[in-house]
Amino acid sequence: MKRFSFLLLSGLMAAFDSGMAASGQLDTVRKCAVPNGKVLSAVYTDASEFTDANRNTITGIPPRIIVKLLLQPAKGSNINVEVWLPDAGRWNGRFVGLGNGGAAGSINPAGFIGWIKRGYAVAATDMGTAPNDNSGVGNPEVWKDFGYRATHLMTTAARQLIQSCYGKPPAFSYFVGASTGGQQALQEAQRYPDDYDGIVANVPAHCRTPLHAYFLWNWQLVRRHPLTPEQDRSIMRSGIEYMAQREIPQLAGKAVSDPRVTPEEIEGVIALAMKNDPSLTPEHAGMLRKIFNGPVNSAGERIFNGVPVGSSILAATGHLYLFRWAFGLEQELAELNFDADMDAYTKKLGPVLNAENPDLSAFARRGGRLVMFSGTADSIVPYHATLDYYERCAAEAGSPEKLQEFFVYYLVPGMEHGINGVTDPFSLLVNWCEKGVRPGEIRLKRQYGEETVDIPLYPYPQKTGYAPERGFFPEPAVRGAAPVAPRYRPEAAE
Repeated sequence: MKRFSFLLLSGLMAAFDSGMAASGQLDTVRKCAVPNGKVLSAVYTDASEFTDANRNTITGIPPRIIVKLLLQPAKGSNINVEVWLPDAGRWNGRFVGLGNGGAAGSINPAGFIGWIKRGYAVAATDMGTAPNDNSGVGNPEVWKDFGYRATHLMTTAARQLIQSCYGKPPAFSYFVGASTGGQQALQEAQRYPDDYDGIVANVPAHCRTPLHAYFLWNWQLVRRHPLTPEQDRSIMRSGIEYMAQREIPQLAGKAVSDPRVTPEEIEGVIALAMKNDPSLTPEHAGMLRKIFNGPVNSAGERIFNGVPVGSSILAATGHLYLFRWAFGLEQELAELNFDADMDAYTKKLGPVLNAENPDLSAFARRGGRLVMFSGTADSIVPYHATLDYYERCAAEAGSPEKLQEFFVYYLVPGMEHGINGVTDPFSLLVNWCEKGVRPGEIRLKRQYGEETVDIPLYPYPQKTGYAPERGFFPEPAVRGAAPVAPRYRPEAAE
């Protein structure tokens, strides 16, 4: 009984001490002066459960301080930021900035939980586009926030809160983002090289304005010649079937590891799709030819690449909000052309939204490390522009070997829009930044129907080769992709 009482008292004292420490942390956080904005709220919670938007309950969440900020660097700018700070005794001394997706406009608290459990201070922003993507219509300040400013200011504010809370800065700062978050990731490396020690850019939408031109191109075509979901799946399967002859055996008939195609191969895919699905019409065939080739202007200049063979066309027909930003809510999007309209749209938004600068020398000099992924079956952010960007970075650095000293890139066979099947990409980054272990061969383990495929991946410009007598091995990849015309990826504006 005495032992029980002692243990109970010890537990209560520990809780009291933790509460006192948290109270001190909370007080300093609330008093923190945040440039360009203010602390809206700062609360300490030991609630160990959280129910996400899908009504899944997550348990085992450690105590933390939750800080909500409003940043207003300019009139018309309203950037929401949320920062979670673990108890001082649980903090691992590191900070993670999280990227967003789509048009942003909100912050997902569920995304914080895995990080806080591992001891990280963590932050995210709505990128200034709340309450919805129409907030950017005719508002250049929102364009700046969405393009690059919100992420940087979030980072600056979070680091100040960390300093106030723990009395010291983070030993390492990391950024992890996918899609729009990948745009944020590359903007950070290009514009603010001192913000982060390490960055993961997954399926990055860095080529923002030409990417959305691609969405518009596909949307206009499918609007004229509608596709059913089953027709879309049939075209995908036909592409995979046609390309199987050049695949390694483990992927043949399941995915396309290198969907770069010649005009003759495009015709072959279309012919096979027409044979496999009698519901496809000659009009569909003409549409597919344009979709696989990608958008061009009337002079034939490439605006973007086409939908990758073996991926979904319908997934690449939305996301038209940037055109409302540029032209207003009254503009009929079906009437936009790919000449004067595309020039006007690019001139307005391209210098602010696109993360296309290949000069990462400042990021390299400060010791930054960058890991990037794209998937060959991703039609939402096709790999072509990302691969071309990496090639331009290699040329700027002097060679692929020089670039790989701080920047590695994996082109993942059969991966759709997001990292799936790749062994813990964040650990790759941490080991590189903190232990000096540069990422090399990694594993891909994906489910295709009832079959699991487990193969090695190698940093570009290598790819996975296979021979029965020697198994898997790295071999040189086919280099490059059809580049976007420079006029459609203008230089960044300050």
